[in-house]
Amino acid sequence: MSERNSDLMLSTVHLTMRFGGLTAVSDFNLEIHKNEIVGLIGPNGAGKTTAFNVITGMYRPSEGKVFFMGRDITGLKPHSITALGVARTFQNIRLFREMTVLENVLVACHMSIDTGLFGATLHLPGYRAREAEARRFSMELLEQVGLAHLAYEKGTSLPYGQQRRLEIVRALATRPKILLLDEPAAGMNPQESFELMDFIRRIRDEFDLTIFLIEHHMQVVMGVCERMYVLDYGVTIAHGDPASIQKNPKVIEAYLGVD
Repeated sequence: MSERNSDLMLSTVHLTMRFGGLTAVSDFNLEIHKNEIVGLIGPNGAGKTTAFNVITGMYRPSEGKVFFMGRDITGLKPHSITALGVARTFQNIRLFREMTVLENVLVACHMSIDTGLFGATLHLPGYRAREAEARRFSMELLEQVGLAHLAYEKGTSLPYGQQRRLEIVRALATRPKILLLDEPAAGMNPQESFELMDFIRRIRDEFDLTIFLIEHHMQVVMGVCERMYVLDYGVTIAHGDPASIQKNPKVIEAYLGVD
């Protein structure tokens, strides 16, 4: 096995998703290697979020396979895929409205507290120890990303950019190996978008992550991604580094149209 194949984290083979007569994703072949930051771009309705949903188990593909670190994860339930080390965020922020910043992160840690309902109900020592560890780990994460001073504020009371960051922290709390970000810069102002690029690079390095992201904000995706795939009507029309993608006639046509 070549070194390039040995560090393959996520791949899809002929991945296709149909909804009735509509083909949302067609024959999508993807390879993402360890510690890469890879983008998925395309016009609205191109099939980007559908591809994410298939990869993370929200949809079972009509055809094709999804592999994570060499393991076939096609059709597994979302929680099983998360447990293997695949975490994601969504286009729309999904924080718990009445929970504090810390509580939002603790929810994501809960899957690692496996002492069962009996232990949790009676607060047995094993459960209390795991709960304390989850709290320590959550605070450590918040400290690393600069949100620890807001731990006891309501998550939804934070400025928009910090809410986006909190959602990413919550995904990090599942201890992923690969992180899928669905439009992380959506709704951000230019300064927040610039800070997001630095944040994405930093968490990749500090948490030894591989990152796959969907993004419409071209400054962000061109500034942070090392490679990208371009979808149009569910079909891959280009793949390459940012410089080649920017000059690709098919990509320009898909975004701008032709006279």
